[in-house]
Amino acid sequence: MIKPLQQISNNKTGNRTMPVLFTLTLILTSMIGLAQTAYITNRADKTVSVINVATNTVSATIPVGIGTNPFGVSVIPDGTKVYVTNDNSPGTVSVINTSTNIVSATITVGSNPGGVCVSPDGGTLYVANYFDNSVSVINTSTNSVLTTIKVGNFPAGVSVTPDGTKVYVAANNVSVINTTTNTVSDTIIAGAGPYGVSVSPDGNKVYITDESSDSVRVINTATNAVSAAITVGNHPYGVTVSPDGSIVYVAISNNSISVINTATNSVSATIPVGSLPIGVSVSPDGIKLYAVNEYSNTVSVINTTTNTVSATIPVGNFPTAFGNFISTHTITGIASINIEPSSISIYPNPATNQLTIHTSSFHNEAATISIMNVLGEVMHEEKVKWSNEISMNINNFSAGIYFLQLKSESGSVMKRFVKG
Repeated sequence: MIKPLQQISNNKTGNRTMPVLFTLTLILTSMIGLAQTAYITNRADKTVSVINVATNTVSATIPVGIGTNPFGVSVIPDGTKVYVTNDNSPGTVSVINTSTNIVSATITVGSNPGGVCVSPDGGTLYVANYFDNSVSVINTSTNSVLTTIKVGNFPAGVSVTPDGTKVYVAANNVSVINTTTNTVSDTIIAGAGPYGVSVSPDGNKVYITDESSDSVRVINTATNAVSAAITVGNHPYGVTVSPDGSIVYVAISNNSISVINTATNSVSATIPVGSLPIGVSVSPDGIKLYAVNEYSNTVSVINTTTNTVSATIPVGNFPTAFGNFISTHTITGIASINIEPSSISIYPNPATNQLTIHTSSFHNEAATISIMNVLGEVMHEEKVKWSNEISMNINNFSAGIYFLQLKSESGSVMKRFVKG
């Protein structure tokens, strides 16, 4: 994987169908909370700094191992594992158990892996191998490589659509992977230097940073065509979209963050941060943005309401955290047990106007359906006499991530969905 400073100097010429079923839980309480943790890769120290997002303090430092070069990071949706790419040849992926903060497995992949992204259902990991021009597809249950897919030259960023059907890979072009066949289904020209990539929460748009033209390309996922090019600061790298899809944040090498209004496709603000920001991730409630500054050895915490830095967190040496590095998972404070995914499905997911819930968990019982946002606030609640299938109108909901809970005398089943 080319190092960002080298990219500035060398311009990338040298080193370098079914509904998605999320994890379900039978919960014995109606109390809901969100555990949020940021995982920051420190290349020079060969460690990962663990940041408590609530307090903005480093709660642990995880050794990744001798000979590693941690660069990219992706957190599994249920928060139990973190995947870290090691930018070496041969390359590896370190699997961190978040309950112990210990590396539990190491997976061999292609040469100099950088970008990494886990699928929305947590079952599959996609790793971009920069010098092999390929993507490794990994089964997260077995930590084994299922297949390797050839893509464009020098793949960097990678992002999966919310429905899990497509993977967008930023290389010398943008490769679109069909996850059913594990083949490249389309190739999109999106500037001369695609690097970072992020899919909007509703799955309708993909944002690609093009470091060669100092711009962000917007791709319509329905047509796989570039619909806009937005000029930002010099040499953009990491990119992330707010939970409601209204804002895009872009890490700029000249020590700033460009804030893009997605309604107008224009830069609405520029935020000064530390030296050479690489990775960016926004908190699930959209209130904070975290920017990882490689040359300052810090993480800038940005208040997204005021677009100002509210805190600066010291971490290890040469941090990058390229990817989605913030963990969010539902917690209850009371022990829970898993139920079979086949017992419930929600579709379509993402949904736009109507959401259909099908389950065999309740048998002609009176039940309460509650829909909550990422803050745990109840947005809608109704009592029903449960049958096999119920449809709900969600047209008035804002775009974003929600949790749906079905509650009866037997307990409650929770499911996550995306409103487009």
